[in-house]
Amino acid sequence: MSDDENVIPISVVDTDDYEQVMKKLDLIDQKVEFFNSEVAQRIGKKIGRDIGILYGLTIGILIFLLYISLSSIVY
Repeated sequence: MSDDENVIPISVVDTDDYEQVMKKLDLIDQKVEFFNSEVAQRIGKKIGRDIGILYGLTIGILIFLLYISLSSIVY
């Protein structure tokens, strides 16, 4: 075996170019995070609405059943 097989390739980048690329990547990352948070918020609103409807139906049914049971006692 020779030493040529164990050589690790490296690259040299100008620091200004590297900083510009990192700033662009940070901007893209912020946009992706914002989009993901907006999607999660919309899903949360839909789930909250559905849970609210279920609670409303349940309470309405309970009130209706109490009304029927109490009205039968009075008459």
